[in-house]
Amino acid sequence: MRSQQAYPLSFAADMLSSLLVGVVEFAEVWVIYHNVRVLGGLDLHAMLLLFGMSNLAFAIAQIAFGHTDTLPAYIRAGTLDAFHLRPQPLLLQLITSDVSLRRVARAGVAATVLCIGLDINDIDWTVTTLALLALSLTTGIALFAGLFVCAAGLQFFLVDGSELTNSFTYGGAFAAQQPSSVFRAPMTLLFGFGVPVSFVAYLPTIALLRLPGPAWLPSWLAWASPIAAAWVWGLALLCWRQGVRHYQGGGG
Repeated sequence: MRSQQAYPLSFAADMLSSLLVGVVEFAEVWVIYHNVRVLGGLDLHAMLLLFGMSNLAFAIAQIAFGHTDTLPAYIRAGTLDAFHLRPQPLLLQLITSDVSLRRVARAGVAATVLCIGLDINDIDWTVTTLALLALSLTTGIALFAGLFVCAAGLQFFLVDGSELTNSFTYGGAFAAQQPSSVFRAPMTLLFGFGVPVSFVAYLPTIALLRLPGPAWLPSWLAWASPIAAAWVWGLALLCWRQGVRHYQGGGG
């Protein structure tokens, strides 16, 4: 982390680029709602809540687990073998091998949007509401972290198939920014229960705003977000375990 700050101009440029990514992503959604007014039963104010929760959860998970994206580079270079020589779990070493500070800027944008959304929406603040918000943010981070681990486990088999796994990690993050009520049935099943990113922000948003939600995703399901996160992590640990067993070494 200190080495990333050794060159102040480069570090500032990295932070600025990450900040711009977060701002541009928000601008894309804002332009849509500024013209459509209501999409999937949510207006612009509700969108702030949806965007803030989904992006904050993804940004924090990316800070902690996003470095697993580099696993294919370790496999191709044969440097992953060095991880096996250390008396620590392979996954723990991979997660802690780097911390990208520039990603904090994106989390800052999401946190700012979330705070604005919580302020301008008509939310009945009770102990239950606060508990739901805390639960949703925690399990949202865990769910995206599980997707990163699942993608890393699949890389042992795919090696150069990161675009496929990115469709579920980064693609899932994009889907989490959208109201799930606009999806057709197959997409609702995919992002509601297969890759359950609807539990990250959409379901908590309609629950906080006391909206009913679509037929397959009623608002009360927001309380089941720990089950969704457990499902993702179960799949992630299975993929990781099978991937590690499949790995035969770099051959160097």
